[in-house]
Amino acid sequence: MTSNALADAKRLIIKVGSALLVDENTGKLRRAWLEALADDIALLRERGVEVIVVSSGAIALGRRLLGLDHRTISLADKQAAAATGQISLSQVWQEALGRNGLTMAQVLVTLEDMEGRRRYLNARGTLNALLGRGAIPLINENDTVATEEIRFGDNDRLGAKVAHMISADTLVLLSDIDGLYTADPRKNPDAELIPEVRELTPEIFDMAGVAPTMYSSGGMVTKLQAAEIAMKAGCRMIIARGTIYHPLKAQLEGAPNTVFLPSESPLAARRHWIATSLKASGAIIVDAGAAKALAAGKNLLAAGITGVDGRFKHGDAVRVLGPDGAQIARGITSYGAEETRLLMGHASADIEATLGFTRGNAIIHSDDLVLVEG
Repeated sequence: MTSNALADAKRLIIKVGSALLVDENTGKLRRAWLEALADDIALLRERGVEVIVVSSGAIALGRRLLGLDHRTISLADKQAAAATGQISLSQVWQEALGRNGLTMAQVLVTLEDMEGRRRYLNARGTLNALLGRGAIPLINENDTVATEEIRFGDNDRLGAKVAHMISADTLVLLSDIDGLYTADPRKNPDAELIPEVRELTPEIFDMAGVAPTMYSSGGMVTKLQAAEIAMKAGCRMIIARGTIYHPLKAQLEGAPNTVFLPSESPLAARRHWIATSLKASGAIIVDAGAAKALAAGKNLLAAGITGVDGRFKHGDAVRVLGPDGAQIARGITSYGAEETRLLMGHASADIEATLGFTRGNAIIHSDDLVLVEG
């Protein structure tokens, strides 16, 4: 597993840092390296893997374009560099992926997009739609409109939060090092690579070091913080050397790394989150046929709904009640209370005609539903 953890990935997020994309001495893009990585992504797509890229580099590229070569710059200058560099960053990614016939889609997000429920759901829906159509979403933090200091390692944690959002099974952080060592291998020749981590103990965090450069703001600490987020979401995380050409192909061939293994799958983690962490805003009552279908792992369809209780919006958690009024499930609904009232008893094919739009055929998708008792 640990020597070739990328081999069975189905939904993969790749995080690329500024230090890999931009030469620290010249401030120029490492174009040949990026094209080699794009070739790796094309190889993964041929294997049927859905791929998302979380890429830093806008500020690093923008600094050179604006002549901001000094080490410390103000927040306003960082935002100006991000605005300038993001155009170049998107263009080079589009060109690199386009060489392999792949379509790139730029997605800029902020912390509010990740934590605000409605915006989170909209972002999740957009990413799922792009993946469903074979595109490669290119995600970066929207640093241009940041309202606070751009934090260390944001894109490490951003990659993990995206993994949670879209139930990715694998997150790869490409780094300048093979993985997590027992000590800093640049200072201690006796440091040993840790191939597998199943629990983030205080001892593991003690092994982390921080090595920021002019163009890199992250370190091993932020990677462990990302691992904590990913593992709770049921997503395994890989730290692997990215400085070499074709780093993902190297992983498929068994290159060394550190793999952080969660205790459950992304779907199981999501269902646990729905069952324990979300407050129900209302209830949907279903008939016996729908209750039987849910018990068999099916979607909740409008045809089996007999009643709606309470006020809720799409994306809220709701209780699902059987014909006798007992709770049989909890789930995240794709439609609000008033929309569900209009749809109940109707066939799925009638949704768009009834509402004038559709968010899919299911009122609650099976991935967003967990069976409960009482």
